[in-house]
Amino acid sequence: MGWMSLWRWLGIPNPNDAEGENRLQEIEEALPSLGPERARYLACFAYILTRPARADHQVTDAEAARMRHIVAERTSVTDPQAETIVRVARDAARQSGGTEDYLITREFERLASRDEKLQLLDALFAVSAADESILTVEDNEVRRVASELKLEHGDYIATRRKHLEHLEVFRRNSPD
Repeated sequence: MGWMSLWRWLGIPNPNDAEGENRLQEIEEALPSLGPERARYLACFAYILTRPARADHQVTDAEAARMRHIVAERTSVTDPQAETIVRVARDAARQSGGTEDYLITREFERLASRDEKLQLLDALFAVSAADESILTVEDNEVRRVASELKLEHGDYIATRRKHLEHLEVFRRNSPD
């Protein structure tokens, strides 16, 4: 799947859209009882989860496992469905090279309630902390997502506070 077909799948016009296989439809097919709108929400949710994981240019096995767990736990899908959702989202994110991060996050911002946005923000920190350490580059990416979701800085700070023990910036500056 090219990154252009992701635009089409999300219903975002893209004049450069190329024809080709649209693998994000796998998410809809894996979740037929939820319908296309819920599948779109889940696709965006999972794609955004990859953002802090990709911030250091690699998605570790621990981060991928944490993403699958979060998708299953926080969206009420089965483990096999979560596996499919995360696999497709990771492939789409890898192929886009981050070029569509903003647009997909904007689509999620449109679809999600404030509580769902805050839950995603917490999930982003959880993915970042999958290896027990949140790098500054990951923290910065979470902050960028919070801003794109139109959340207040106070929301970001309150959510970040729950994950302070994993923030590398504080670990380096604390005496051991």
